[in-house]
Amino acid sequence: MLFEFTRREGAPSVFNDGTTFHVDRINRFGEAGSTDVSHLIDKSYGYHSSRELRWHLAERFGLTPNAVAVREAH
Repeated sequence: MLFEFTRREGAPSVFNDGTTFHVDRINRFGEAGSTDVSHLIDKSYGYHSSRELRWHLAERFGLTPNAVAVREAH
């Protein structure tokens, strides 16, 4: 399952030297086209990486992380 997200700036991370980001909008792509699923995630959560977002989406949709792909919209 493919998801495309738009990020918002986050805050400095206490776990590493980077910063976190928030998801502003996220769309799920499938056979029927794209569907906005932004309402299904906590948009105030600070993600440390797109990999972490992928794991959260897999858990939310009952999939294995390998079945989920994410890309950032530009």
